[in-house]
Amino acid sequence: MKKLFGTDGVRGVANVYPMTAEMAMQIGRAAAYIFKNGKNRHRIVIGKDTRLSGYMLESALVAGICSMGVDVLLVGPLPTPGIANITSSMRADAGVVISASHNPFQDNGIKFFSRDGFKLPDEIELKMEELIFSKSIDSLRPTATEVGKAYRIDDAAGRYVVFLKSAFPKDLDLTGLKIVLDCANGAAYKVAPAVFEELGAEVITIGVKPNGTNINAECGSLHPEVLSAAVKTHGADLGIALDGDADRVIFVDEHGSVVDGDRIMAICATDMIKHGTLKKNTLVATVMSNMGLDIAMKRVGGTVLKTAVGDRYVVEEMLKGGYNLGGEQSGHMIFLDHNTTGDGVLSALQVLAIMQRRSQRLSELAEVMTPLPQVLVNVRLAQRTDIMQVPEVATLVRDVEGKLKGEGRVLIRYSGTEPLLRIMLEGSDEGQITGWANEIASTVAGALGGEGRG
Repeated sequence: MKKLFGTDGVRGVANVYPMTAEMAMQIGRAAAYIFKNGKNRHRIVIGKDTRLSGYMLESALVAGICSMGVDVLLVGPLPTPGIANITSSMRADAGVVISASHNPFQDNGIKFFSRDGFKLPDEIELKMEELIFSKSIDSLRPTATEVGKAYRIDDAAGRYVVFLKSAFPKDLDLTGLKIVLDCANGAAYKVAPAVFEELGAEVITIGVKPNGTNINAECGSLHPEVLSAAVKTHGADLGIALDGDADRVIFVDEHGSVVDGDRIMAICATDMIKHGTLKKNTLVATVMSNMGLDIAMKRVGGTVLKTAVGDRYVVEEMLKGGYNLGGEQSGHMIFLDHNTTGDGVLSALQVLAIMQRRSQRLSELAEVMTPLPQVLVNVRLAQRTDIMQVPEVATLVRDVEGKLKGEGRVLIRYSGTEPLLRIMLEGSDEGQITGWANEIASTVAGALGGEGRG
């Protein structure tokens, strides 16, 4: 069992264990030790989002890495996928992202990319934890010229903009499109507007004035209602909402209706099947994806392969099976032909290319999939318990599954980033499944002393 790392790095309230400066320095030392594998100078890229605590954690990581004789390349605020791209393109030994993604500003996190731009496997994270808690590297102290040095890469944002534009078909542009873009006051507040504007779109921006405390605050992919209102106000063709570190994207069509990750995957996968570019005609998604996605893929001769929740598990399955498209309902999309991790701006460009080539509106493209009603209720719990070992909960879940008669499903799982138990139901009758979801949540809260919320 990992003590620090969750499904997407180390995460928590900034300046509270484990997200302290002291732990960040230890994480930096352990990472430097692992990735320092020869006599030459080694380099680790560090980037961050716009959180106030990013300065504190960045300084601590730099100190830890340099204290082990490894140099640091600082890129400042840049989307998570941009840091993955810079890491691989500069042939650095690893990349570090300081971000808590879609979480509120008081949280922060630390996650890593290997030199090829992919997230670290569990065994490397476990090795890092072992080095930290065993204190086996505490005595390793390079001196004199062997101490590491930090450099700032001033053109990192420009390099990433060029990379993103290269992922858009060269025979197309975005001329004639009016786009409302919500950058969540996060890491993409500079690069995302530049990409869409340079490709010819008229861009109306919101969430591009970060102050250290307003990241994800009533904006971005978690609050598409803000984007929806703006699209209707400005008469835009569509809206694009990123999250704090811009590795996910949610759309709003010209009518203000939300187009989530499942529908985006359906749009892209069916188009790739049509052009013969979806490897093995298979899309990799997670267990949270709507059953409507399976139906849409089956209709065009495709298959959906399901993994555990977390884009790292999607990528692992894609690499293992040789697939090139995967993602999550939340808006993480991985186009392995272009990048190694979820990339909100790159994903948006793929959808925009389909719109432009087909001369169709987003609402028309979204008709490729009809989602089943889906309800999600969260229960906040102090500690994790095998929920199906709680008799009253297990009995109720089996009863609900029997009533669904195979035309829906119950999925109960713990969040990998928050102390929440997630209860998800799908079925044809939204009112009915909402009642069942709330009943299960109440039973869990009563049995384990939790707090339920939708």
